[in-house]
Amino acid sequence: MGLIRFFISAVFAVCLAHVAQAQAYPETTYDPDVPTLPEVVGYDHGNVISSAAQITTFMQALAAHAPDRMQVRSYGETWQGRPLSYAVISSPENMARLDAIQADLGTLARGDQLPADRLDATPAVVWLSYGVHGDEITPPDSALFMAYHLIAAQNDALVDTILANTIIIIDPSQNPDGRDRFVHSFRSALGLEPLDDRYTAEHDQPWPRGRFNHYLFDLNRDWFALTQPETQGKVAAVLQWNPVIYVDSHEMGGDSTYYFPPAARPYNPNITTDQKGRQVQLGQNMASWFDRFGVDYFTREVFDAFYPGYGDMWPTLNGAIAMTFEQASPRGLLFRRYDGTLLTYAEGVRNNVLTSLATLETVAQNKNSFLTDYADFRRTAVDEARRADDRYVVLDLAVRRYEAEAMGRRLAQQGITVQRVPAGSTQCRNTYSEGALIVDMAQPQGRLIKTLLSQSTPLAPDFVAEQESRRDRGLNHELYDVTAWSLPLMDGVSAEQCRRVDLSNASAVQASDPIVAMTSGTGQFGYIVPWSDGGQARLVIAALKSGLVGITTDEAFVKNGRTYPSGSVVFTRADNSASLGTDLTALAEDIGAELVPIANSWVDDGPNFGSSAFAAMRMPKVAIAWGNGTSPTSAGNTRFVLEQQMGVPVAPIRVSTLGRADLSLYDVLIIPDTYGGLISQMGSAARLQEFVREGGVLVAIGTGVSELTHEEVGLLSTQLELATTDGDGEGESEERRVPGINFASLAEYEEHIHDHRARPEDIPGVLVKTIAETSHWMAAGYDEATALVTGREIYRPLNEGDGTNVFRFADADSLLESGYLWEENRLQLAFKPFVMVERQGDGVVIGFTQSPTTRAYLNGLNLMLANAVILGPARVAR
Repeated sequence: MGLIRFFISAVFAVCLAHVAQAQAYPETTYDPDVPTLPEVVGYDHGNVISSAAQITTFMQALAAHAPDRMQVRSYGETWQGRPLSYAVISSPENMARLDAIQADLGTLARGDQLPADRLDATPAVVWLSYGVHGDEITPPDSALFMAYHLIAAQNDALVDTILANTIIIIDPSQNPDGRDRFVHSFRSALGLEPLDDRYTAEHDQPWPRGRFNHYLFDLNRDWFALTQPETQGKVAAVLQWNPVIYVDSHEMGGDSTYYFPPAARPYNPNITTDQKGRQVQLGQNMASWFDRFGVDYFTREVFDAFYPGYGDMWPTLNGAIAMTFEQASPRGLLFRRYDGTLLTYAEGVRNNVLTSLATLETVAQNKNSFLTDYADFRRTAVDEARRADDRYVVLDLAVRRYEAEAMGRRLAQQGITVQRVPAGSTQCRNTYSEGALIVDMAQPQGRLIKTLLSQSTPLAPDFVAEQESRRDRGLNHELYDVTAWSLPLMDGVSAEQCRRVDLSNASAVQASDPIVAMTSGTGQFGYIVPWSDGGQARLVIAALKSGLVGITTDEAFVKNGRTYPSGSVVFTRADNSASLGTDLTALAEDIGAELVPIANSWVDDGPNFGSSAFAAMRMPKVAIAWGNGTSPTSAGNTRFVLEQQMGVPVAPIRVSTLGRADLSLYDVLIIPDTYGGLISQMGSAARLQEFVREGGVLVAIGTGVSELTHEEVGLLSTQLELATTDGDGEGESEERRVPGINFASLAEYEEHIHDHRARPEDIPGVLVKTIAETSHWMAAGYDEATALVTGREIYRPLNEGDGTNVFRFADADSLLESGYLWEENRLQLAFKPFVMVERQGDGVVIGFTQSPTTRAYLNGLNLMLANAVILGPARVAR
């Protein structure tokens, strides 16, 4: 408590007047018996930035005082072990029959209507979530006031109506790990008094900042990928409650004001007209509250409703009216704006309360219509899909089996019905030799299914035309995030759509179902692990970690009539202990991988096991550049994919330490996306050059590739390109004057003033086809692959004397698979490298010009990353 008292005294001594002025809340009287924030944790609302533990303590204190009106429920824990929980708040009458209410809400979620009397008796669920980004700091403290206000207010007609007509879910801190990272940074920097200067240490967070969770994920992009425990638990809870409203309360730059809906364009085409209208209705009431309290705001200008991984989009596609709120962030207790005005923490806390109360008021006064609209959304999703020619999505289990099986479970985890049909069944006029998974869009979540599984989700033509017009006028486009996310494409899974299927022998897929291994008998000579998907790579990694010895081939071979692709791994009894079969089978069953027993070493075609095409494998030691200069999400996502999805431990080494670290301890070093200047922070490139030339595998990702192309580094013989529309310019004269020019047309003038050193146009995010050079070990398991392209980086291909362009982007006509791509980018990307490999001494440099680990949702590229990290060390001399 001593440290907290220090913070409180500092705040009160300097900014009490500001805080008091900002804490003008709706007038009411409070029950003096209800625990207050000062009584429980020692400070008042908006005076201290609460830690995750303090938030939990106060919510539990309120629930303990009023168990008839409030419960705190767990939905999981973070990577660092902090609890994830939400509060359920309503009238005593509603709280006493929560199970019955949830059953009636489930009826509405199926698209059915309730009898009038039951509808009248059913409260609407409003879900208020705060602080998904840990350094967006005011919303969680707003959650504490909201909970107190709803429990402690006495003789308050609005609160009584809210409690009678709604069930309020309050998730006070969606990202406790990130929040505590910020709180630690802020408290460590705080001195005698809080400062309003944006450049002071208390406002300037160290890398990686508090925005992200433990693995440095942006949790507001993870809703359908479901990679993080914070998202997994939350999605499960949302599905239990079927909220008609979902609020995601954020912060933005401190020089702004406040944003609430309606959302900006583009709108996802699967959002209904009624949902858009409800955003206007809710926004109008928020505006009236802000007018009453004299708070500035804006709507529609930014924060679109297109990408389904947002916290306001996944619930929308399930039928809720979901909304983002954005309060200008003080990133501390005080913040001086550029216009000279002072923004206080307490002001932000109060403003979030106003939008939350306005939302609850609108729903409480119109709860029956919100409930029937929710049911109508779910029912019409079924009706529309029943008439569609693309009603069913069929996922082939013969292609990337592990990714297809994992996708099916991930869809089931989102409440979507997935069915399995047996091997040999005929669907969509195709015979599926290994069986298939089928998703029927004619279910209440049909609009979400359509968004996730369709090859592309189109932008509105008039919106596209406006973006092209803006670019022509030299303005930035208004696309906020990626324009493509098709799960089959990203997972490398073959998907077909059609109007009719045969489900007579189908069985349901459950989210908790283990992926069934494909094992058959004992191998007298050994076992083959086909290199065909991410599950197979996981099996090899697990085997190597357990001490088993294997060899991998860079050429395909045929045995017993089956072709095994390059990369396949052979474990022989001669090289391993007597328990080889038992050990490998147990690992395969745990992972759900395929293991093929073999009776002898003879192959029908291709290299024998003693050929130089086979190389001994070892479990590599992997390090990654970490810290200042690297992108937190790229570093964190890459580490997550390797550690949690593939089972490879990763050693993070700070960039400032790389220049003196003993890199010979590692087999693989990864350079994630960078912001430039990584080599200068290291001091020189000498350590990297030595690491590679002595047999290391250096993997650069995204903008990290450019770090290795500088002349003084010389590790990748490629260069970034300028935009192809650029010319060479007129050149400069040595005289003070330059040659005269006559402009015969406006076009000539515009060409002259064009920036001839411009980089390619920024690509928000599209899915494109890449073609493999299949003779190279880095292409093992692939003929082609789908990559996500973002940003402005386009590289020249390697000269064949320097290295190999193992994956290149397809020709311009077949390049784009999903999303919207500017025409000049489409033409320039064609035939450019996606993955380059260049030998340097005894080692090798691998450059991914676009990240294979973005958001950990490019599952179809996990095997490619394994090629670099697992097969790479087997192909260098060390």
